[in-house]
Amino acid sequence: MFSEVFKASIMGKAVSAGKIKVAARNIRDYATDIHHTVDDAPYGGGAGMVLKPDVLASALEGVPAASMSAAGMPETGKKRKVILLSPQGKKLTQSLAKELAGFDQLVLICGRYEGVDERFIELFVDNEISVGDYVTNGGEIPAMVLCDVVIRLIPGVLGNEDSLEKESHANGLLEYPQYTRPQNFRGMKVPEILLSGNHKEIEKWRHEESLKRTAEKRPDLLKKSKEGK
Repeated sequence: MFSEVFKASIMGKAVSAGKIKVAARNIRDYATDIHHTVDDAPYGGGAGMVLKPDVLASALEGVPAASMSAAGMPETGKKRKVILLSPQGKKLTQSLAKELAGFDQLVLICGRYEGVDERFIELFVDNEISVGDYVTNGGEIPAMVLCDVVIRLIPGVLGNEDSLEKESHANGLLEYPQYTRPQNFRGMKVPEILLSGNHKEIEKWRHEESLKRTAEKRPDLLKKSKEGK
């Protein structure tokens, strides 16, 4: 599931350029029985199966520490965070992604089935993270989302670093409307201010449109932002 994702687009370029290193591990490789069992029925009864703590612990302990920093330089005192993708976790936000981008190594545990044995979480997991208030079939796709969000924040990954400062959620607001050629599309014209060449007025218009768009589409964000105070 992961191999093709990390060959494509910005993440693929980041891997090729040595900005990041990615390794996916199959926890079945760490099961000791003949059937490579990774889950079992929950104590106390109930539906579904629970991922076994011994198998997960063996898989995690088999992950070596990062050999270089995100900038590609050897470094001591690595900062590592173990994350479980779980619908019970803290919601992934842009600010949380920025925090995670500062770590040298992220180890992502993909939850599945009915859940993960609580003892593994208590012993090994630093943070539980959710990508939204819904349940996916497993933590693999949420892990890909987390990677996509975090990797683009690593210095040198994006060609134009300025775009990070003005995109949606970067400053707590939604991004202003964007336009390109043609100037007239099916009777809808590009706002005149964007054709004026007056950069000060353009920035003012964009800020006002950003506030307006946030108020209309995500008023909850406006209440949290400095602009809404």
